[in-house]
Amino acid sequence: MNRYLSLATAGLVLCDLNFAQAGFVEDSSATLATRNFYLNRDFRQTGAPQAKAEEWAQGFIGQFQSGYTDGTVGFGLDALGTLGIKLDSSRDRRGTGLLPFGPQSHQPVDEYSALGPTAKMRLSQTQLKVGTLTPTHPLAYYSDTRLLPQTFTGAYLTSKEIADLTFTTARLTEVKDRNSSHNDDIGYAGQSSDHMDLLGGDYAFGKNLTLSYHHGELQDIYRQQFAGLTHVLPLAEGVSLRSDLRYFDSNDIGASKAGKIDNRNFNGMFTLSVGAHRFGAAFQSLSGDSAFPFIDTSMPYVVNLVTYNSFTRANEKSWQLRHDYDFVALGIPGLTLMNRYVKGDDIRTGMVRNGSEWERDTDLSYVFQSGMLEGLNLRWRNVTFRSGDGLTQKIDENRLIAAYTWKLW
Repeated sequence: MNRYLSLATAGLVLCDLNFAQAGFVEDSSATLATRNFYLNRDFRQTGAPQAKAEEWAQGFIGQFQSGYTDGTVGFGLDALGTLGIKLDSSRDRRGTGLLPFGPQSHQPVDEYSALGPTAKMRLSQTQLKVGTLTPTHPLAYYSDTRLLPQTFTGAYLTSKEIADLTFTTARLTEVKDRNSSHNDDIGYAGQSSDHMDLLGGDYAFGKNLTLSYHHGELQDIYRQQFAGLTHVLPLAEGVSLRSDLRYFDSNDIGASKAGKIDNRNFNGMFTLSVGAHRFGAAFQSLSGDSAFPFIDTSMPYVVNLVTYNSFTRANEKSWQLRHDYDFVALGIPGLTLMNRYVKGDDIRTGMVRNGSEWERDTDLSYVFQSGMLEGLNLRWRNVTFRSGDGLTQKIDENRLIAAYTWKLW
């Protein structure tokens, strides 16, 4: 058994917790989320290893969160259970990320599941979690863009003892991919590491400005620093401008298992909200000799991470235009539409010295507002991706997702 899960279980036993205490039970909650996911990805380039990837699956995500026991130090227990079931797939249509497949047969499995417990402890405004984690950290951002969520294993501490400051430190040792039942060593570019350490904080200057700094080290692979700024500027009634700036500096360390890493990534997005409209413009500028590094199976915390691509190749310069519309303004609450376009150029990878790529996304979503289907979310995602100038990938993709969450208590 993983050493962190063993520690979590042992901690609860040694502390002789009384689960019947009011806080632990009365403050607990449980939900069951269902996610029906169909993904069709057509490969349009000449010589593609398969004509398309097409799968349909049903996912179940159960979450339990306890309250804390009474006393100066409170203890609790969370749990995340996941189950994925194949509805339609085959070995010649595999690879959507919805279902795992056998390493030899390449046949998608009929079902896969996982159960992840998390022990937690609270002292004043400080909380420690040990076990299965789903962090939204700039240097370790979990992925939840397929049937089931990706998870980390480790210890994660957050503290708000100082007013307006959220301090974070963590050690992550393992990851579970979003289409997997088991944990693997944390790593990057296929190279495993013993652990990743994180340290940093976010400071809020009032309600509209937050500054962030975080430092991370993936042992024997890379060191990464992050600085961020978010600001919301009210302009008029119903009108505001949101600025989100992010900077990363990444270098290889120790044994440099993944080779030389040398990357700076400055990216940002500006979003103007005007009534039911949101207009966004983003940029992303990478420099250095390597691509932007981030933990395998996770997501990069960059503004041009879109439905299919992240535009984080070596030396890539990319920009994005985006528009969101909420149809509540036309008397149709629950219906929203998003369109965006991202273009990247000046890519340098291998023999390619000036590669380019672009992606166009459309998201149409409707959440039922009343009746028997209240809360049901239907979403259609359409993607077109093309690369050129030495890179050859042409993809047309559609995703159909139906999601619903039951609050059990």
